[in-house]
Amino acid sequence: MTVQTTQPGQSRQSAASTQNAPLPAATPVGYPRIGPDRELKKAEEAYWAGRIDRAEFARRARELRRATRTRLAELGLAAAAAAPESFSLYDQVLDAALAVGVVPDRFASVLGADGTIDDDGLFALARGVARGKGEQPPLEMTKWFDTNYHYLVPEIGPDTDLHLASTRVVDLFRESLEDGPGTRPVLVGPLTLLLLAKAQDGAPESFDPLDRLDDVVAVYAQLLSRLAAAGAPWVQLDEPALAADQRLDQSALAAALQRSVGRLAAGADRPQLLVTTPYGGIGDLLPTLLATGAEAVHLDLTRGELPTIAQLDGVDTVQLVAGLIEGRSVWRTELPTAAARLAELRRRVTEAGGEAAAISVSTSVSLQHVPHTLTLETSLPAELVATLAFADEKITELVTLAAGSVEPGAVDGPRSVPRTFEGVQVPAVRERAASATTADTERATYEERAEAQRVALGLPDLPTTTIGSFPQVAEVRAARAAHRRRELDDAGYEQAMKEEIARVIALQEELGLDVLVHGEPERNDMVQYFAENLGGFATTEHGWVQSYGSRCTRPSILFGDVHRPAPITVGWATYAQSLTPRPVKGMLTGPVTILAWSFVRDDQPLGDTAAQVGLALRDEVTDLEAAGIRIVQVDEPALRELLPLREVQHADYLDWSVRSFRLATSGVETATQIHTHLCYSEFNVVVGAIDALNADVTSIESARSRGEILEAIDPGAFPRGIGPGVWDIHSPRVPGAEEIAEQVRRARAVVGPERLWVNPDCGLKTRGYAETEASLRHLVQAVREVRAEAEVTVVA
Repeated sequence: MTVQTTQPGQSRQSAASTQNAPLPAATPVGYPRIGPDRELKKAEEAYWAGRIDRAEFARRARELRRATRTRLAELGLAAAAAAPESFSLYDQVLDAALAVGVVPDRFASVLGADGTIDDDGLFALARGVARGKGEQPPLEMTKWFDTNYHYLVPEIGPDTDLHLASTRVVDLFRESLEDGPGTRPVLVGPLTLLLLAKAQDGAPESFDPLDRLDDVVAVYAQLLSRLAAAGAPWVQLDEPALAADQRLDQSALAAALQRSVGRLAAGADRPQLLVTTPYGGIGDLLPTLLATGAEAVHLDLTRGELPTIAQLDGVDTVQLVAGLIEGRSVWRTELPTAAARLAELRRRVTEAGGEAAAISVSTSVSLQHVPHTLTLETSLPAELVATLAFADEKITELVTLAAGSVEPGAVDGPRSVPRTFEGVQVPAVRERAASATTADTERATYEERAEAQRVALGLPDLPTTTIGSFPQVAEVRAARAAHRRRELDDAGYEQAMKEEIARVIALQEELGLDVLVHGEPERNDMVQYFAENLGGFATTEHGWVQSYGSRCTRPSILFGDVHRPAPITVGWATYAQSLTPRPVKGMLTGPVTILAWSFVRDDQPLGDTAAQVGLALRDEVTDLEAAGIRIVQVDEPALRELLPLREVQHADYLDWSVRSFRLATSGVETATQIHTHLCYSEFNVVVGAIDALNADVTSIESARSRGEILEAIDPGAFPRGIGPGVWDIHSPRVPGAEEIAEQVRRARAVVGPERLWVNPDCGLKTRGYAETEASLRHLVQAVREVRAEAEVTVVA
């Protein structure tokens, strides 16, 4: 049944007749765009592979958008501008950058003669340009605030030709009128766009992307004019940068806000503006935002506090949009608690001189961070399902809350349904975590470890390795699926996995790598695999969430106390080691990343849960060592991801995150080498924490950011081994041997040969074998060249 969510007295109208209408009473700020069956991913990858042509790709994307708009209307978002038009072919930041012509000079060839850019040009910036077609690496990719979504980093210079290069957002709005009353166009705001951007290579050292704010705002004004002409009553500008500490102080940020949103709001030829501030509270910036002239302001009231009456100065001319439905977790909203907060917000707005009845109800952030719908899940325990809400269920919650059918009242706890079922609390797990001491996080000094490992492992200077996974071929995926369906018995499945492990080991030996991996054919996902083998987790069948572009993951649900019933990886690692005299790394996912890439219980502090995961992994690490595995890698790519957006909260987070990793890795002998891996975040921000992990070797993403991490590493302050990645595996291009050699030389000059490792940026699961073999051959060739150069230098 469709529930109308218009304001009292407002009827369903066409977009053209709602130019001055208020926002509907219920409206989320974003919705998943990949499709419940990953329709967008499948269409994109088929197009990239040449299996479908451009017309078929466009048809599939159009059908997905139509289905999404229909579904949102069915859920109650049937009024004009109630549903956000949050569709993107790849990334919302890239969309905004391309709309205003933020295209690096090295990609000038992808622009049309009229300065516009099409889908193929968009994909070129996102994925790079292959050899033979004007080869270019893609834009840098990093984490979107403190989430597992990755955005593409815009590159801008003082002379970038800013102009209206894409009207995709206008086209999508016009298209939405064919499917109903029209959606609400969504754009990353100009201030956030430039705060997330980086200076283009060759820009003067003094240049800051914010220097181009006025120019970007001028193009946004043109875009708003186009949207007004198309009949859009509202446009949403996302400004999450306001919820995070920035390189600007508060006064400078407030001034920039007035220069951007304020100037856009001052324009006459535009739709009404909704400015969103997801991912946290904006505090005393609220009065400045209310004074910009924007007609509506969204507040994240799940991570941010209710505004004070003083902060609501100016609310009499602005419609508030209350983000009371948490958009980042899958736990049901405690609606009476949310209703009580809404009632209190209305009271404060009234006291501040505003109109309480005009407040709309929304999600805290875009629902792109949760799966589409819970209705597709058939295997989750009923008692757990009763506590969950995915995107569609959250929209039902906000429609219910906006309709005023929930009575505010005293409630016990943050959840709709108490979690008291089996596995939520395990006394033995809690007792073990409570008894852990500082001694459980300590090892011998690095100098002692380095010498013991040098003797035990016998590795050369500049040892080569990979991060863990190898390409997952169709036969491997088919065997896993058949085993899951019980069409392949345990013995047949084990044989299939061992055959793939043997193939991967033989390939690495033939390529000449120094430290090998078993390739992880048995793993569907680096977190889900462990969730399936640890107590306290549940996994979904269709709970897909976009990570970046066409890459999707199924975050597991961590609902209870975490423990390891039995060894998980030991058998696969020892089998791989039996095939070669070279050292094979044991491969584990670290506690922080397991938390970051799961939907985690909210009924106890994250630090307590992290300690439980760390201790479960400690058992696996010590079992690997006992089985003869002398190198164990515990990946923590999400260490930077969970770092709070406000510096005042950093110390507590870094304390428990580092402690959980050290709990996992400090139970081994001095001669056992502990590695960790981190990727695709601005890790220069947390170099101190990376050092505090106390790993013997840290491999880190570096190729896509062109080695920026090296600038943050002081060899004296970071004395252990490090492997800055030399091959961006998220792009299909194959780097040449000389390109890699140059990166190795640069890293060697900073780190020194005795501590430098050479490896790709990340695991190879998403790549094909042809490009993997070619790239790894070039990597080994490059290292041999640099080693030879060093020998010549020593002789000379």
